[in-house]
Amino acid sequence: MTTPPIIQPLRLEQIQQFLKETDFRDAQLQPLAGDASFRRYIRVNKGDQKAMLMDAPADKEDVRPFVSVAEYLTKKAFSAPKIYASHVPNGLLLLEDFGNDSFTLLLKKEEEKASQEETLYVAAIDVLAQWHDENRKFSMPSALPLPVYSTELLLREVSLFADWFLPQVLGRSKASLLRMEFMGIWQRILAKNPLSTGVFVHRDYHADNLMWLPQREGAARVGLLDFQDGVYGDAAYDVVSLLEDARRDVPQSLADAMIARYIAISGVNATKFLTAYATLGAQRNCKIVGIFARLAARDGKHHYLNFLPRVWQHLEHNVQHPDMAELKHWLDTYVPTEARGVIALRHTATELAQSA
Repeated sequence: MTTPPIIQPLRLEQIQQFLKETDFRDAQLQPLAGDASFRRYIRVNKGDQKAMLMDAPADKEDVRPFVSVAEYLTKKAFSAPKIYASHVPNGLLLLEDFGNDSFTLLLKKEEEKASQEETLYVAAIDVLAQWHDENRKFSMPSALPLPVYSTELLLREVSLFADWFLPQVLGRSKASLLRMEFMGIWQRILAKNPLSTGVFVHRDYHADNLMWLPQREGAARVGLLDFQDGVYGDAAYDVVSLLEDARRDVPQSLADAMIARYIAISGVNATKFLTAYATLGAQRNCKIVGIFARLAARDGKHHYLNFLPRVWQHLEHNVQHPDMAELKHWLDTYVPTEARGVIALRHTATELAQSA
């Protein structure tokens, strides 16, 4: 767990000025631990009232996508946080506080884990099936101003693996020589297995961003957070995000059961879905390996390197799919087993920028 950040005086003044226009004037502020983005959250308490403040510096983050998606999801009876007040120019949103029962924290309680794990994951899968059905029924891509998960974007993301991870384990020179080969493999994979762009993809649908609200009914029992980076893409992506979690182990038997449940409920073609799942799983896990290396080298957030063994385990599973054979061969050739764990950094972000 990272240390909650200190609110700088100028930002604190902006926050207090914002809260003066709400029911939370002179409320107590409790910053929560930060994560990978520039955005952070501050719990706001005043008597029996509570709320969550999203603090998203306007020069780093744009809160408008969050507002658009939250309003849309709420209209469709999903549990996105209600927006009590906003100041878009300063990047401040006052939101409904869903409490502390994230899937992650609930599943850390060993005495509850066995009984709750399947319940929580079934609920999360059912939300996705309903969410995707709503997408198709109401032509959602015309409803929200979000980017498309195009081949260009998928390739840009997977390049993080080549640009930030490979130099740390192979050295800058060798990584530079291999970059084109790696990207060529991905171009062929995506050309062979075109992905759909027909549904809204949360893009970060995992246990940390899901809250348990058992007092509500149906899909509303799952509180949805951090959907502001959503795109229009393939339905398999969020299923991958949920079941191939970088931060916690999901038993393979449970993952297999949830994939089968999603296919049965949604009525999708099983062969096409499993191919998309493997493709997006490999793409996402390559991206995450690169992001975690970047967070360590550029931002000094070295604890993310501790998640790499689990991410590699997911990636090694993804490339067992026949359509990933070329990628599997390339990884087996150039990324040795000892590099698929917690790595030691060999180059700083400055050095990598100089070699770019």
